[in-house]
Amino acid sequence: MNKNIKLGEINTLKINRASEPGLYLISQDETEVLLPNVYIKQGMSLGQEIEVFIYTDSEDRLVATTLTPKAMINEIQYLEVVDTAKFGAFVDIGLPKDILVPINKQKSTFKVGEKRLVKIIEDEKSHRLIGTEKFIKNFNRNTKNFKRNDEVNIIIYQKTPLGFKVVINEEYEGMIFHSEIFTKVNIGDKKVAYIKTVREDGKLDLSLQKIGEEKSLDDVNKVIDVLKNNNNILNVTSKSDAENIINLFGMSKKRFKAVLNTLVTTNQVHIEDNSIRLHH
Repeated sequence: MNKNIKLGEINTLKINRASEPGLYLISQDETEVLLPNVYIKQGMSLGQEIEVFIYTDSEDRLVATTLTPKAMINEIQYLEVVDTAKFGAFVDIGLPKDILVPINKQKSTFKVGEKRLVKIIEDEKSHRLIGTEKFIKNFNRNTKNFKRNDEVNIIIYQKTPLGFKVVINEEYEGMIFHSEIFTKVNIGDKKVAYIKTVREDGKLDLSLQKIGEEKSLDDVNKVIDVLKNNNNILNVTSKSDAENIINLFGMSKKRFKAVLNTLVTTNQVHIEDNSIRLHH
């Protein structure tokens, strides 16, 4: 159990006492925090340890909830703008209290209804949870421990002429070049990706597919599955349009040719004039 109550995180706290507004939870250092009645679940009892998320109420008091927010402290998430004011804008974090993104933490003016990529942080002065768009400059550049084909979690945050910029594992910056993308992607998407190149400037180049032999079996199975879903025949060959191949199989024409050769060699697929057929 945590010794101290940690803002913006899931805490494991003990139910200490009941009161009119709710249950008071206590940490090991005997700090108390209220779990309002609205979050009390059947079966909760004094002395029981429960997991709660800690944030602050409208009067800046610590408060607990059994709800899980869309983002916790130091996490980056695509969040909807629900209100604006002269001093900033509010984004929906999945809690009764929306999160403020102050004017000086915005890269451009927020508009109600749009979604923005925001990092949740603790404001140094007020000690409230706030959001910031200006997390780019704080990326970790110590990427020497990454290796080719390491699996990572990414959030896509910006489209450029070269490709899409992404946040990797909440703290590193990376790029997926357009030539590496064989499926539809959007700003705010969360995906699994693979390290392709560790650059000297601390940035990382990525692929949405495993690189080299490791992905060959996955791609073979993908082509077979698509064929099975289309009555075992498709009007496509290695000479087909590259965009058509990408739309059907989510892989490059070059990769599809290699997979098709494997399927023909292993007698799983037969090539006809303008189509491929799966052997029974």
